[in-house]
Amino acid sequence: MDQTTTPDTGALEADGSGYTIENRLGGTAAPRYRAWQIDLVRPHLGRSAMEIGAGMGHFSAELAKLGLDRLVLADTEQYALDGLRKRYAGRDDIEVAELELPGPVSVGAPLDSIVAMNVIEHIDDDVAAMRDLSAALVPGGRLVIWVPGYPQLYGDFDRKVGHFRRHTPDTMREHVERAGLQVRLCKPVNLLGGISWYLAVRRGGVGYPKPALVWAFDNVAIPVTRLLERAVRPPFGQTVFCVAVKPG
Repeated sequence: MDQTTTPDTGALEADGSGYTIENRLGGTAAPRYRAWQIDLVRPHLGRSAMEIGAGMGHFSAELAKLGLDRLVLADTEQYALDGLRKRYAGRDDIEVAELELPGPVSVGAPLDSIVAMNVIEHIDDDVAAMRDLSAALVPGGRLVIWVPGYPQLYGDFDRKVGHFRRHTPDTMREHVERAGLQVRLCKPVNLLGGISWYLAVRRGGVGYPKPALVWAFDNVAIPVTRLLERAVRPPFGQTVFCVAVKPG
């Protein structure tokens, strides 16, 4: 995650442990939600992949289970890089790389796929960042993007953790195409999460997703949401999920 370009750097100060606000919240136990994420992402991965903004490695741990030929875990924060190197020191198939976006992406051989889970919204010039990432993909390679959805949900939490924007499928598609990529899939996900976020955070005054609320949502709402969204494409959601392809 490129936290050097966030609009509110004071909100991202280390708390003594070295973790930012969002990384701390990212550690909240939500196994059903994370399983849903990996199930949505997995079909779009090739044999080689990179996760940008790997952070504390919660989603990286799911990618590491997939048996890819090559997995690159990238971040800008030294504490995250140190933690990832220590965690995967014995894995020849996993590399850890320092990466700041926008900027050159130097990871050796081109990759089949790049995953950005809640990262793109932290980058002011996200079009330039996606263009840089595209240069590290093979022709036909895929950029898999998971971003907070819908400006109506943007509030104090987003400002505190350094979100420049929340995307709709239309704005995400526009930015992807401006980066020179082709959109294969772009849709809202997590309708119930979007409604809950609006009621609790935007209207209810909850400053951030408290662990008790996260637990309840993970155990009650996520199973219902997964069943619902298998049958019906939601018109709105907490997240926008996009898969973009490098032409070639």
